[in-house]
Amino acid sequence: MIALVSIVLAAYLIGSLSFAVILARFFAMPDPRSYGSGNPGATNVLRSGHKAVAALTLLGDAAKGAVAVLLARWATGTYGPPDYVPALAGLAAFMGHLWPVFFGFKGGKGVATALGLLLALNPWLGLACALTWLAAFMVSRVSSLSALAAAGLSPVYAWLLDGDKVATAAIASLAALIFWRHKANIARLLSGEESVFGRRG
Repeated sequence: MIALVSIVLAAYLIGSLSFAVILARFFAMPDPRSYGSGNPGATNVLRSGHKAVAALTLLGDAAKGAVAVLLARWATGTYGPPDYVPALAGLAAFMGHLWPVFFGFKGGKGVATALGLLLALNPWLGLACALTWLAAFMVSRVSSLSALAAAGLSPVYAWLLDGDKVATAAIASLAALIFWRHKANIARLLSGEESVFGRRG
């Protein structure tokens, strides 16, 4: 039990590393929480015009989800916690991104972190979600709708690929949190006001 709690706590702390804020400070840029959507994520950093920093933010946020899962998997093999612990660690890292203890509990929406941890849990699972996002984006040209489609199907893919009830429940919780964090986007989608990539005016 102590090992389980320690692993989950460590994963949460890893997830609390907000790369949008860290990189903005490193490159002497405005805090991403102070402009645009106020969301400390790669998309909002991109609004500042710093494409390279946005790309680094995307990679960092995805990497921390993957690292949390891989460390939990190593600990599982070494200390013997249940096999579903990596999924719980991934969820903890995701929650760290949403509510980072190091940055006033004001985090991002977690799409990149979710993709990173899903790829680490099962490359086929991560690939299925990434392809779902891509297919939805090619049809709709709406990033938020694509993320919601991928998130909504992620627990289905998890169950079909693995069948572990606890891991699937953890991924379903992750998907529910993504929907909750996108509630403003969902409202704009329903009203037809959500931004479409490539459309001006």
